[in-house]
Amino acid sequence: MSTETCKKQRTVFYLSDRTGITVETLGHSLLTQFDGIKWRKISIPFLDSEEKAKAAADQINLTGKQDGCRPLVFSTLIDPAVRSLIERADCAIYDFFESFIDSMEKELGQQSSHAIGRSHGVNNNASYTKRIAAVNFAQTNDDGISAKSFAEADIILVGVSRSGKTPTCLYLALQYGIYAANYPLTEEDMDSSSLPSIIKPFKNKLFGLTITAEQLHKIRQERKPNSRYSSLNQCQQELQWQQSLYQREKIPYIDTTATSIEEMATTILNRSGLKRQLYGE
Repeated sequence: MSTETCKKQRTVFYLSDRTGITVETLGHSLLTQFDGIKWRKISIPFLDSEEKAKAAADQINLTGKQDGCRPLVFSTLIDPAVRSLIERADCAIYDFFESFIDSMEKELGQQSSHAIGRSHGVNNNASYTKRIAAVNFAQTNDDGISAKSFAEADIILVGVSRSGKTPTCLYLALQYGIYAANYPLTEEDMDSSSLPSIIKPFKNKLFGLTITAEQLHKIRQERKPNSRYSSLNQCQQELQWQQSLYQREKIPYIDTTATSIEEMATTILNRSGLKRQLYGE
């Protein structure tokens, strides 16, 4: 690969002694700051032995030779022996822990534990249990399947069908430990000028999602093509009624059209005043 090609295409490795979610998230955030480069991404999770580290180092070296330019390596490896083997490979390595641990040890006046997996909920039984309970709650209270647990919900997302309620609820549960339920605003609800009776007692927990009619039409077309449900006219009518409902009932809402689930979840937490219940990959 020529120097000019290396400016347009590079291989990047994500190395972790656990799932790799953290290192992928951090690394991806950095890569987005560089335009015009096509990234070939390789993730190697559970890199927790010297044998695995040697194999990973060999793979990195081979990739560099094939590409003609050394790979970028993002790492959250803890074990010094494992890290040392990776550092010997011909690569540009960006070690997130090494970048911060040393200075934090000096500032806090103590050595870090260098323990693997501290950020994972399964090592904290209470946190792990809460994560699973929150996910189960989101699934049980999806799309108005049951309203008997709405009183236990931290938040109830409302919106027309296919506006993003279910994935957002699951993300809130998995990443933040939030008990999130959702209720779909249907065509039948449009016959009334007030909130559906099933969610009226929980008005203070409601948070709305909206979307452009064009995007909703596109999404519904994939599910039920050329149906009344997916028609642009139907989407426009439902969204106009929904918008009036949000404004009349003073329900906070967010437009999901061009917003990632991560951004939606963070915005919902920030605007509703809810606090993260857990951390970890």
